Amino acid sequence: MKQTVRLASAGLIVALAVVALALVIPGNAPEPAPPGIPDPGQLVGWGLPVARLVADLGSLATIGFLLAAVVLLPSGPRLEGLAVQAVRIASWFAIAWGMAAAALLVLNVADVFARPLGDLNIDLIASFVLDFGPGRALALQSIGAFTVAVACRWTLGIRPLAVTLGIALAAVVPVALAGHAANAGSHTLAVFSLMLHLLGVMVWVGGLLALGWVALRGSKRLDEAVTRYSTIALWAFVTVGVSGVVNASIRLGSWSEIASDYGALVAVKAVAFAALGVFGWAQRRRIVARGAGFARLAVTEVFIMVATIAVAVVLSRTPTPVGEDVLQTPAERLLGGPMPPAPSVREIFLGFSPNGFGLAFAAFAVSLYAWGLIVLHRRGDRWPIARTASWFTGVVIVAWATFGGIGQYSHVMFSWHMVSHMMLSMIAPIFLVLAAPMTLALRTLPGARRPGEQSPRSLLMAFLHSRVARFFTHPVVSAAIFMGSLYVLYFSNLFGTLMQSHSGHVFMELHFLLAGVLFYYVVIGVDPSPRSVPPLVRFGLLMVSIPFHAFFSVAVMSASYVIAESFYQVLDRPYATDLLHDQYVGGGIAWATGEIPLVLVLIAIFAQWVRSDAREASRHDRQADRDADAELEKYNAYLESLDRE
Repeated sequence: MKQTVRLASAGLIVALAVVALALVIPGNAPEPAPPGIPDPGQLVGWGLPVARLVADLGSLATIGFLLAAVVLLPSGPRLEGLAVQAVRIASWFAIAWGMAAAALLVLNVADVFARPLGDLNIDLIASFVLDFGPGRALALQSIGAFTVAVACRWTLGIRPLAVTLGIALAAVVPVALAGHAANAGSHTLAVFSLMLHLLGVMVWVGGLLALGWVALRGSKRLDEAVTRYSTIALWAFVTVGVSGVVNASIRLGSWSEIASDYGALVAVKAVAFAALGVFGWAQRRRIVARGAGFARLAVTEVFIMVATIAVAVVLSRTPTPVGEDVLQTPAERLLGGPMPPAPSVREIFLGFSPNGFGLAFAAFAVSLYAWGLIVLHRRGDRWPIARTASWFTGVVIVAWATFGGIGQYSHVMFSWHMVSHMMLSMIAPIFLVLAAPMTLALRTLPGARRPGEQSPRSLLMAFLHSRVARFFTHPVVSAAIFMGSLYVLYFSNLFGTLMQSHSGHVFMELHFLLAGVLFYYVVIGVDPSPRSVPPLVRFGLLMVSIPFHAFFSVAVMSASYVIAESFYQVLDRPYATDLLHDQYVGGGIAWATGEIPLVLVLIAIFAQWVRSDAREASRHDRQADRDADAELEKYNAYLESLDRE
């Protein structure tokens, strides 16, 4: 434990030194404000990057040690051995993370209102949390960190701790909503790229930090942990690299700005990232082959990573070349970018809108499914071509509806919004569900390395048969979410509220997709399910949903008021200015689009019904062969007894 504290202290000292140098050398160190201008003071100026650094290091250590306990180190249903100590260390780092996030919140209040820390009061802090995005983000992060700390002290069960790891990762996300990315052009792309960048760094660096600790403890499980971490690190490294390039290109505006202070820090971070990638790959390859020397090399790599994170902290405090007010008009601020031109065939089929959610979904959906196919191919297993084609068809539809031509106009016109909605909730999910992604995951995820271990595969199987899964896969519940959300969203003020924010757009797209996947998973799903729903019940569920969808479409078409009228009035688009007519068209599209999935689903249900009957008949035939037609003879004897009576 003492060695762990010494290494953590040394890492913090290195990081603080890098922060100080990165601020002082370019001349960006905090300085007193000119006379007559409100000044929060030097304590706030230096405290902001220091608190941000401590929060970042606390979060990556928390996530790293939880990752080691839940995924990397072999354990049964309850943690044992070194994994228990890893969870206890994670709880202490989570406390430090939560306290640093809370301190960062207070320091930001002083910075925004230009007041020294002694002049702050609870009203100012409450106003910052309630009225400012960064305030809400920091409050959520602090609450999430303290929740993780309590959970780590409360349980040693691997399944609850897997949920705790998810909470820790989710607590990192609000930071993406509070930095330069939130005010940049291409809003959702900037926010999603930053979010993925942060999550990738937390998993990559945090996992390596925890593995270094495991190596220092001389654990015999190190080889198993390193082997599993190598795959995770590869995915995290690629995610960090791609998202970093995307985010830097948005913030720089053009690569000619690489000569600016911000560009110089980006260049330093990029060089360090590339060096770490080459260094980590080469060293781990040699270590796995020879089985020695991991601790010393891992600690060295962690120190380089910590220094890189310190540069990133300074980068977050450095003004970007593109500035903070890229979006000038009310329409641009609502859309997160310029108003697209009038719809045309070319724009609908070839248009592009940099939607972060859609691009992230498509990238991970294609990569993960392809990775599963590669794993099966290496094992010599076969996978139906029809399922592969179905998956990629669904991904293409999602891409078209989010960052393609349809997605480009889904935030501008109600009619095209409805096309995107139908694509995401009623068309794409059919192909995604029929591709059996859960079955592929269960066949390719890592299994138990020793008897009784709770592996990623067993955790997924446990979730699929959990009470939560049983509740949401109940036919009534899935249908209520699928159909009921239509009425709640469009016949209340919720749609207009969500359209006012970029996160609202993302929420709707995610909800449409998940609601559709859940409904069709119950109706035509081929993956393992906690409920066995007979084909006749599935058919009935589909038939019951049709009138609800039709009534919704008719209600939209016949409405005498404009849904989310204030949003479209502020948008003030120069084409399709008749809002009520555009809404009427949207209702008609919803009605007509509902017929397409009906045909596809009926075909799928019929095919499953036929296969089910064939399997049942085959089972009876095999049973008859085994018992020499004893069941048939018993039935004939029963008929003879009736005849004698």
